[in-house]
Amino acid sequence: MHSCAFLVLSSALVFCLASPMPPADVDEEWKDIPDINKGLNLREGDIMMHNQRSAILGNQYRWNIPVPFELSVNLSMNYKGVILRALEQFRLKSCIDFKSRTEDDISYISVESREGCWSYVGHIVAGAQTLSIGNGCGVKGIVEHEFLHALGFWHEQSRYDRDDYVTINFKNIITGYANNFDKYSENLTTTQDTPYDYYSVMHYDKNAFSNGNGSTIITKRSEFQDVIGQRLDMSEYDTIELNKLYKCNSSISFLDHCSFDDESLCQMSVCSAADYGWQRVESVSGISVTDHTYLGKEQNGTSFFMHFSTKGRNEGDAARMESMTMTPKRDCKVQCLQFYYYHSGNESDQLNIWIREYQNEADNRGTLRLMDQIIEPPGNYWKLHHVPLNANKTFQVVFEARKGAGNSSGGFSLDDINISETECPHTWQIRDFEKVLNNSVSGTRMYSPLYYSSEGYRFQALLIFYQNYLSVYVGLVSGAYDDQLQWPCQWRQITFQILDQNPHIQKRMSSEKSFTTDPTLVSSYGRNDWDNPRNNGTRVVIGNETVYVGIFWGYQYAIMKEDLTKREFIKGGDIILLFTMQDISGLRQKYSLPCPKVTLKNLKTSFDAAVKQGPCATSDCLGIFCTSSTSSLILLVCLRLLVN
Repeated sequence: MHSCAFLVLSSALVFCLASPMPPADVDEEWKDIPDINKGLNLREGDIMMHNQRSAILGNQYRWNIPVPFELSVNLSMNYKGVILRALEQFRLKSCIDFKSRTEDDISYISVESREGCWSYVGHIVAGAQTLSIGNGCGVKGIVEHEFLHALGFWHEQSRYDRDDYVTINFKNIITGYANNFDKYSENLTTTQDTPYDYYSVMHYDKNAFSNGNGSTIITKRSEFQDVIGQRLDMSEYDTIELNKLYKCNSSISFLDHCSFDDESLCQMSVCSAADYGWQRVESVSGISVTDHTYLGKEQNGTSFFMHFSTKGRNEGDAARMESMTMTPKRDCKVQCLQFYYYHSGNESDQLNIWIREYQNEADNRGTLRLMDQIIEPPGNYWKLHHVPLNANKTFQVVFEARKGAGNSSGGFSLDDINISETECPHTWQIRDFEKVLNNSVSGTRMYSPLYYSSEGYRFQALLIFYQNYLSVYVGLVSGAYDDQLQWPCQWRQITFQILDQNPHIQKRMSSEKSFTTDPTLVSSYGRNDWDNPRNNGTRVVIGNETVYVGIFWGYQYAIMKEDLTKREFIKGGDIILLFTMQDISGLRQKYSLPCPKVTLKNLKTSFDAAVKQGPCATSDCLGIFCTSSTSSLILLVCLRLLVN
C-alpha cells in the first residue's frame, strides 16, 4: 500500500482516512511504428503498396473533402475515441474534414484493427480502402501519421532533398531493410515548397530499423537528433503542406487567435467611456509582468500584451475589448475561448467575458450574454483560462474589465487568445513546476483540484514523480450528482494532455493519452473499478469535505522527463495539464458522437452603461473613447466605425 504522503499544490487539501488503493496502469507498452510492425511485409515499415508510387503528384489520388470514413467493429472503444480525437486535430489545424460514411459514399477509408499500423498512400482503392490501427497503434500521433499517408503523404526522410538534412547510416540498418530508406525523385513526389521538417509526424526516429549498432538516421543539425520521430501531433509544416496539397487553407474548427504583436490587434476593437481602457503595452509600471507569448524565451523584436489598469480608478470604471465577428461553421454550436490573464489588481476587480450574438444582418447591436466572470485575489502570474461558449449565429467575444472596490496597484492583463469550435477541457496549472521537478524525491505525489464532467461525474487527477518519468492517473470521486448518474460509469473516455504552451493553438504539439472506462473491469479486490466511489472507494477529506475516491487509472510512463524540454511543456516555470471526460458509448453502434454539452454558469452582473450602447465598431466615436498605446490604433478603430 502507498502511504498518504504527497505534495499539496492546489487548494484541494487531502487527508487520508484509509489506505488508498494503488493506481492501475493501462496495459499498453509504448512502441513506435517500425517496432509495432516488425515482421510485416510493408514498404518503409507501414505503407501498403498498390501499383503506384506517385500519389502525391497525381490529382486522381486526392480524396474529395469531406473524406468519408468508417470505424470497424473490431476496433476497441478506446481506439475509436482516439481516432475521432485525431480527426479533430485535422479539423483544427488544416482544411481537411471527415464525415461518417453513408450508402452514397462508394469510396471511403475503412479504419480497422488489423495487425500493425499501416495505410496506402493517397486515394488509390475503389470502395473500402483499409487503414489499420492495430494493437499498440491507438496514439493520436500514430493515427495522424497513417491518415496523412492515406491523404497522400510519404515519409519525411523519403524526400528527394533529404540528404541535405540527414545522413542515412546504411551499415546500421537491419539486413534486408535498406529499401525502407529509399528517397523519391522530384518527378514522383513533391514537397509543396515546404522546408525539410525535423518536427514532422511523418519523420521516423533516429533508430528506425536499427540492427543495434547505432542510429540509422543522423540529422545534419545535431540539436534535432532527438527531435525526429515525434508522435505528439502534426507539425506546423505538416499542415501547411497538407493544405497546399489539397489547395485550401481555411480551418474547419479554428476561429481566431491573437497575441497582440501587431498594431491591428487582430481586428479587435477597444473602447471605454473615458480616457482610459485597454492598452497595448510592453510592460506595466510597478508590476513585474511581461508578455506571455515569449515568456522565458529570447525574442528578436518587441512583444506586447493588453492591460487594463485599475490603479487610481473609481469603482465601476470599465473598458471593453471586442473580437472580430465570427460565424460558427460546424453543426455542433459549441465553441471554446482560451486565453491567458495576469491579475495584479484588487480582489474585487472584475473581468467579465460576454458574447454579443447577432440575429441577422440587420441587427447591428447584437444581444449580450455573460459567459464567465473572474473575481478572485490577484495571482501575479499568467494563468490559462477556458470559457465554454454556445453561439448559434455570428458573434463577438467581449472582454469587459471593471474596477471594483478597494485600492489597486495593477489591473488585468490579457495575452494569447484562441477561439475554436471545440469543447473546453478542465485545466490544472501547476505553479513553479520546474522547481518541484528538480527538488522532488521519487514517488512524490500531487493531486489536482476536483472536476465535474458535463454529465456530473466528479474526478481527480494524480501526478507521481519518478527519477526519469512522470505518471498521470485519474480516479472517480463521489459528488453531488451521484444519485442521478449511471453506475458503473461505463464507456467514458478520459483524456489528459500535457499542454504544449505555444501561443497559437494550431501550432501546438501536446502530449496526449486516453483510456476508456470499461464496465467489465473488476479489480483484485473484487470490486468494479468504475462503480460508484461510495461503494468501492477510499474515504478521504478534501478541503472541508469528506468524499470517497475510487481506483485511479492511467499511464505509468505518461511522459519522460527528458521530453519535457522538447516543446513548451514548461513555460514561466509552470506546467499545464488538460483533462476531458467524454461519453463515447454511442460509438458502439455509430461512427460519430452527439454534440457535446455546454455547461453554463449562473452569473449575475449589471450591464455597464457603455456596454448597453452596442459594439465598439458601431458606437459613436465621439461618445466612446477609442484607446490604444498608439495613435494609429485610435485612427484604425475610428475608421472602422466610420466605414461601418
